[in-house]
Amino acid sequence: MITEDLNALFIRDLTKLKTEIEAYQNEDMIWKTDKNISNSAGNLALHLVGNLSHFVGAILGNSGYIRNRELEFSLKDVPKTELIQQIEKATEIVTLTLQNLPAEDLVKEFPGEPLGYKMTTAYFLIHLSGHLSYHLGQINYHRRMLDLR
Repeated sequence: MITEDLNALFIRDLTKLKTEIEAYQNEDMIWKTDKNISNSAGNLALHLVGNLSHFVGAILGNSGYIRNRELEFSLKDVPKTELIQQIEKATEIVTLTLQNLPAEDLVKEFPGEPLGYKMTTAYFLIHLSGHLSYHLGQINYHRRMLDLR
């Protein structure tokens, strides 16, 4: 079933996100930006947590999560341990939601038009998986470029 496959991908990439944040040798570097790197790894991690907690947890799972997208990019110096806890919580929310999502909901229209057009829930979940993967690659690059100097 596609929800099981999507859940496996989300768990894989959220686990990798946690590993990337844990791998920073200097915690301050999580929040560093440099030249053409406008988003810190910390802000990208907060953005991913907020994005998934909102679209999967709140919209599909009725978790009650309230998103503040501006804070995802403006908060700084959140302790590494807290960031990791937020990633773990997002992983739990995504897993619980997808485990309880009826298969017939995948072909239904996703509520609202978050990308500016109508799409199925399956389409949007696949988009969210790609979005997570995209920013995960940026975080990996950020860590290798800035933390290992």
